[in-house]
Amino acid sequence: MAEPHIAAEITIPSDLAEARRVQEEIEDALQSARYGDRDIFSIKLALEEALVNAIKHGNQLDPDRRVFVVYTVTTERFDIKITDEGPGFNPADVPDPTAPENLERPCGRGLLLIRNFMTSVEYHGRGNVVTMTKVRIISE
Repeated sequence: MAEPHIAAEITIPSDLAEARRVQEEIEDALQSARYGDRDIFSIKLALEEALVNAIKHGNQLDPDRRVFVVYTVTTERFDIKITDEGPGFNPADVPDPTAPENLERPCGRGLLLIRNFMTSVEYHGRGNVVTMTKVRIISE
């Protein structure tokens, strides 16, 4: 039997409902590849944060701007690249939400969650492209 390999390229408008549709499609792909609940939860959470960041912060909810998503799912790993049409940002400039002076500030929490739930996270170019990888936990 061949190893499941799912790959897709999706372009969506800056619309949170469209982001949810992408999340559901990816969750279906992960289930088809028999990912466990822990991995699916981790990927869904990081994916939601990254898509919301692209739509809200990157594209400023501008319906004329697009978000481009390219992903692959294999039995060993999940890879995704999310690109928005915004000006980008420097992740190093985002305040650490765990620092005492930032505990009550809302910024930076999404990036912290993404970094903690994915195996690797990288920002490219001017900061409007993120690639994320989750290496599958096989123990489930």
